[in-house]
Amino acid sequence: MYTLPILIIAIIAAIYMSWNIGANDVANSMGTSVGSGALTLTKAVIVAGVFEFLGAFFVGKHVTTTISKGIVNPVSIEPHLLMLGMLSALIAAALWVTIATYFGLPVSTTHSIVGGVMGFAMILDNRLILWHKLIGIIGSWIISPVSGALISYLIFLTIKKTILSKTDPIKEAKKVIPFFIFFTTFIISMSIIYKGLKNIGLNLCFKYSLLFSIIPAGIGMFIGHILLSRYKYEYTDEEDKYNKLENIFIYLQIITACSVAFAHGANDVANSTGPLVTIVELYKGKSVSSKIIIPLWVLALGGFGIVLGISTWGYKVIHTIGEKITEVTPTRGFSAELATAFTVLVFSKLGMPISTSHVIVGSVLGVGIAGGFATVNYKIIKNIIYSWILTIPVALLFSSGIFILLRIIF
Repeated sequence: MYTLPILIIAIIAAIYMSWNIGANDVANSMGTSVGSGALTLTKAVIVAGVFEFLGAFFVGKHVTTTISKGIVNPVSIEPHLLMLGMLSALIAAALWVTIATYFGLPVSTTHSIVGGVMGFAMILDNRLILWHKLIGIIGSWIISPVSGALISYLIFLTIKKTILSKTDPIKEAKKVIPFFIFFTTFIISMSIIYKGLKNIGLNLCFKYSLLFSIIPAGIGMFIGHILLSRYKYEYTDEEDKYNKLENIFIYLQIITACSVAFAHGANDVANSTGPLVTIVELYKGKSVSSKIIIPLWVLALGGFGIVLGISTWGYKVIHTIGEKITEVTPTRGFSAELATAFTVLVFSKLGMPISTSHVIVGSVLGVGIAGGFATVNYKIIKNIIYSWILTIPVALLFSSGIFILLRIIF
């Protein structure tokens, strides 16, 4: 009864949620590139749109295990109520992310949808919620930014010690950068290959993923060495010396930014498409288990919404990440992006529910601290942390209210 109107509203809500994912989370990949001047805002929006869509469509979460991160067991909920609940979760999460984006605050869309699912489940029965799952999520609020900060701090300190502190930094960069190219290419390759392509029929074990990642990394290192050895330069003054060096790192930063955008599209599109597919399956009269198949048309819908969000409102959080936390240069931006990619790869493979938004904020903070504590805007950091803490309870309250209203209407 009334299932068709619910389905139509759910499709609109999924597009709205995808729009929010693009508007808020695009800063994860492109914020530092804009802040450092590696890309203009327009170019960043175009590049992010392309790679986010490619990740969402081709390597998106065709299978979401335990709907919305295992917060509830869908089998225990009556189908009609589950439809209304997933719709409530979508609308509630999207509303919260809209508010956060309005204030330029980067929040976790994953945690938003988790709060939304908890909201309707609490109205039905507290016992439906798998409370132990929240321990990992709450722990990630600390683990994600701290790990990103520590790794980016170490990467940038390495750049400072081996390149920036030298009398002739470009001469030293020619020796050191090929190793950064190797590490960068390896991380990107592992992010894509190791379990990242299983949804398109390529599910390699760790050993073969390692092998197939080392090969392109070695090739990239060799090409980088050849190109850098041919680079001719002259300094006009001290400022020109470091400008030329930063220009070299622009290319590395753009590559890492594209990889983060691709990975984000692949992973976070499920935050909008997962609940929608649950509703679609219920509309068809099918039972829903803890695993659901996401068809390509839904992934395309999610990818479209993400691109729409990037192109219309993505600039707000981009400015926060790239300009308001600390000064970002190509070397710092590269350090932050590489640290983010590495942290997300490691913890994702360990099965820990971390947020890319939290990691990139921590990574930018890390390079800021490496440049001196006085360079960090602690007021904006405080506001961001408050928004993280509020995400689950606000989405929960929104979802509870929306679910009660939908039960009255439908």
